This record gives sequence, C-alpha cells and structure tokens, in this order.
Amino acid sequence: MTGAMRGLSALAFLALALLLARASADLPPGLLWPPEALHLPMAGWISAAMAWLTDSAHLGPVSFKDLTRGFAALVEAPYQALRVLLVEGITEGRGRRATVIVPPLSWLAVTVAAVALGHYARNLGLGLIAGALMLYLAVFGQWESAMVTLSSIAIAVPLGVAGGLALGIAAWRWRGVERALAPLLDLMQTVPTFAYLVPVLVLFGFGPVAALLATVIYAMPPMVRVTLLALRAVPSEIMDFAAMAGCTPGQRLRKVMLPVALPDLMVGVNQVIMLSLNMVIIASMIGAGGLGFDVLNALRRLDIGGGIEAGIAITALAVVLDRLGQALAARPGGQLRAVGPWWRRHPRTALVLAVILATTALGYLIPALQIYPKDWQLTTRTFWADLMKAINVNYFDQLEALRAWLLEYLMIPVKRFFLALPWPFVLGLATLAGWRLGGLRLAALALALTGFLAATGLWEQAMTTLYLCGLGVVLAMLIGVPLGVLAASSEAAGKAIGAVIDTLQTLPSFVYLIPVVMLFRVGDFSALIAVVLYALVPAVRYTAHGLRGVAPELVEAAVVCGCTRGQILRKVRLPLAVPMVLLGLNQTILLALSMLVITALVGTRDLGQEVYIALTKADIGRGIVAGLAVAAIAILADRLIGAAAQGARARLEGAA
Repeated sequence: MTGAMRGLSALAFLALALLLARASADLPPGLLWPPEALHLPMAGWISAAMAWLTDSAHLGPVSFKDLTRGFAALVEAPYQALRVLLVEGITEGRGRRATVIVPPLSWLAVTVAAVALGHYARNLGLGLIAGALMLYLAVFGQWESAMVTLSSIAIAVPLGVAGGLALGIAAWRWRGVERALAPLLDLMQTVPTFAYLVPVLVLFGFGPVAALLATVIYAMPPMVRVTLLALRAVPSEIMDFAAMAGCTPGQRLRKVMLPVALPDLMVGVNQVIMLSLNMVIIASMIGAGGLGFDVLNALRRLDIGGGIEAGIAITALAVVLDRLGQALAARPGGQLRAVGPWWRRHPRTALVLAVILATTALGYLIPALQIYPKDWQLTTRTFWADLMKAINVNYFDQLEALRAWLLEYLMIPVKRFFLALPWPFVLGLATLAGWRLGGLRLAALALALTGFLAATGLWEQAMTTLYLCGLGVVLAMLIGVPLGVLAASSEAAGKAIGAVIDTLQTLPSFVYLIPVVMLFRVGDFSALIAVVLYALVPAVRYTAHGLRGVAPELVEAAVVCGCTRGQILRKVRLPLAVPMVLLGLNQTILLALSMLVITALVGTRDLGQEVYIALTKADIGRGIVAGLAVAAIAILADRLIGAAAQGARARLEGAA
C-alpha cells in the first residue's frame, strides 16, 4: 500500500469514527459500551484466589502465609542493620525514652566516604561531585530522610540486580525460560506502579519491607533483558577461545562472558537504580518512609517548596549512585598495589575509618560533627511558595483563560469523542491496524487485548485513559519533535535542550504534580500538563538521535543537488529518522500511561483512579484487573508502533 493510500485509509476511518460518535445517541446501549453480559467477574476471581493463597495454601507442612512472612524477615534483617548504621544507631529502650548508645554514621563520615569512593572509582573530580551532592542533603535538611531511602536502595538494588542477572542467565541458557519470561516481563514493565503495591500489601503487610519488595519487583525486568542481550552480544571468537582453553560451561560464563559483558550489564544496573529511586515515592504509600514519604506528604499538603526540595534530594542521590556505579564498572583491574602496612596499602579506607572514629568520639563533645546543625541549614521552600503565589496573583486570569479554552475546545470534545465510540468499532479498528501492520498474529493479539478491556467492565475508564494518554502524547510529540530537530541542528541549542531534558528525566514523577496543582488545581487539565512534561523526554531524545544518525554522505549528496536546509530536513533527514521517531513515540506512550496512574491523585477518573482506589481499600482483585487493563493498552501500543517502525525501516532499506 502506497503512502497516499495509507493516508486516504486513515482519513476514511477517522471520518467513520466521527460519524459513529455523532450518532452514538441513537445507537442501542449494547453497541455503545460492552453489555454487562460480556463482563467477567475477574476481580472476584483474583480476590478469591489471593484469599485462598494467604489463608489456606500450604507448601508441605508450611503455609504460604508463613513462607511470605519468613521471606520478609530475611529481607528485613539487612535492612534494619543498614538503618541502625545510617539512621538510628544502637539504642536502648523505645520511643521517646530510647537512649542512643552508639550513634549512626555522621553526615561528615558518609560525605567523606562518598568522596573516597569517587576517588577510588575514577578520580578526585568524581569524588568531589559525590561529596558535594551528599553535602546538599545535609545543608537542605534532607539527611535523615535520605539515609532512610539509601537504606532501602542499598538492599533493593543488589536484590534486583542479582535476581535479574540470574533470570537473564537462565533465559540465555534455556530457550523455554526465555519464552516463558517474555510475556511476564512485558506485563511487569507495563503494569502501573500502584498495581504492584496491592498484592504486596496483602502478602507482606504494611511497612518498609513490603515497600522494599515492591521496589525490587518493579526494578528487576530491565536487568533481565539487558543480561540476555549482553550475553548474546559476546563475540563468538571469545567463546571459541574459551572452549579451546578447556573451560567448563560454568567457567566460561563466570570468567569470560560476564567480564566481557560487564559494560552492557552496568546499563541494567543503572536502570535498576533509577527505577528503584522512582519507586520510593510510590512505595511510601505502604510504609517506605524516607524522601518518598516527604514528597508524597508535600503533595498532600500542597507544599511546593518541601516537595521540590525532597524531589531534588532524590535526584541528587540518584546521580551519586549512578555515577559511582558507572565509574566502578569502568575501573580497570589488575592495578599495582602499594606495599607496606595496611593503612598505606588502603589509604582511602583508612581515612574513612579515621573520620568515622573521630566523629563518633568527638560527636559527644561537638554535636555538629555528628548531626548537621539546624541553624546551618538552608531552605528554598519560601522561594518556591512565593514564586507560585506571584504567578497566581499576576497571571491567574491568563492561566485560567488558557485552561478554560483548552478544556472547552480541545479536551472535552476529544473526551466525548472517545466515550461515544461504539465498542465493536474500537475492537475492529484495533484488529485491522494489527493486521495491516503485523499480519494475522498481531491482529489476533490486538483483538485479544481490546476484548480483555471490554470484558473487565472498565470500558469507560479505559476510554478516559485513552483520551488523556492520546492528547498528552500528541502534545508531547508536537513539542518534542521540533525541539529534537532544533537540538540536532545546533550544538548550542542541543546542549541547552539536553540540560532541560536531563532535569525533567531525573525529577520524580510526583514532583510534576505539585506546581501543576498549585497553578491549575485538580482535574483533567492538571493531569494533562503533568503527562506532557513527563512524557516529553523520549520525543526529544529519539528525534535528535534519529536526525544525528543520518549518514553524512546522504546529506552531502542533497547539498550537491542544490537542496536548501529546509528541503534537506523535510525530504532527507526526517524521512530517514522516521523509525527512530516512532520508537520515541512508543516510549512517549509508555511514559504517558505510567504518569496517568500517578495523576489519579489529582482527580482523574480513569484506570489509574481504579488502581489507586483499590490500593486504599486493599482490594487486590480490583487493583490487578485495572492494572492489567493499563498493561493491555501499553502492550497494544508497543506492538503496533513497533511493527510500524519495523515496516518503515524495511521500506527505507528497500528504497536504498
């Protein structure tokens, strides 16, 4: 099918959809939304199965409930040890009567340890950056919360990396394991974060351990995928050499493949760190505490300054862990060691131990060495509050006019359009799109996923999710693609845009809601603004990357032919960058869906709200069904856009 025919077909389906939506009032009720006869009581089935699992299931003489509690106790032991080391110290008694016998590590000792680790991993520059970021946590009063979060991350990341590495190795070694893991990983990466909390809350109870386990489950899938890809990317020549050297399969894996794949594996470690830090805010809903609780509490109280300070603290912690992890992975091995006494062979370790002992001993006499004094702390809370107040006072009429105009002429009509589409038409359109883009197999998947949405009884919420996600993605692409073009066309603009994009990427998702709610109050409009800001990053990055990846010879050939810069962009660079732009669209959709679940806190009435309500009521069936509905939308979008990108790439290769 030519491009013109595809365009005409799309216009024809759009016209048909508009006609059906306009005539929806005259349609029988069973054609507008799925009739109740098609609804399956999946929530009840899941709740009953979980109740049986927690109350009656036994694995031999041990009940499943005892098994989960025992596993939680194993995880809780190292977590509590880290809390003693970093937060609480060794105490006698409880509550207000507790007496500190040995204090936790001082802020000065932890900061010096960060500097020493950065110096060991790369150089003094990295050490000073790590130390400065740790000092920020103390100066801005975020130290104790940051140490609580660090205690969780220090347990969650190794568990996530170890579990992901083990599953990735198993998938590499046994094809059946890979086939079994593929759909499970798709679900784990598309199910909303809130949905993880519901079963974990039921299985492990309320508290930091349950939050920790939810974080591990959420952060593990990227490590599995990266491990599988990294092991497959090991050159066959290296494998042949290891076999010729007489290595056993286990030795070949441990001593050859894993060391060679280490740089790629560190990408997975980085993803585990970032996802764990992104999860700490959501996990605070079931007792995680730390910086995540501070951000969530600030959102509830609309404390914009407190929320932004805590969000920046999470970002600072993420940068420290990310940079140190990457530097440690890239550090060359086999370096010569100094000779002499222990303290000379390990000067950095000796320095850190000396600071720990000195601050612990002198902290009784000079408390500032142990706990950063409140009188020395700084805060930007007043600045952010005054800024929001000034914007509301001076620009309220303009902001309200923008909000009212977009609601009246864009958001409400689009919402009515989606809610008025007959459900058989949506099923047919999704199936047809799957067939045109990927053949019979993708058509069957599209039909199954949209049929699942119809059977959940959440059709209205699903259409509301599609309306908000669709609008957010369209606006993000309309803003992001031109910014990506600008970033790829100018080095100075690329650096400036890259700095803004990096900031947006590292801020926790909850932080976006605080200023948006302060300016626009709760509702769909606030949710849309937060979705656009959060989902903007991949639209910019993938567009710029695709344009920069165009072969210079093709651009030079266009110049020789007399093309202007605009013609080169429109007729050469953008068409060749289409596959990468489509991948950016795919990532934009996934980020928009993940943010929509968070925006349930500002009053949306979509699938995210269903998940959030299920969490507040500990209704595991309702939460999982709503989460699976979001996952169905995400997987369908991923498969359709992936097939479109593959088709675009094939057409470009055929034209070449």
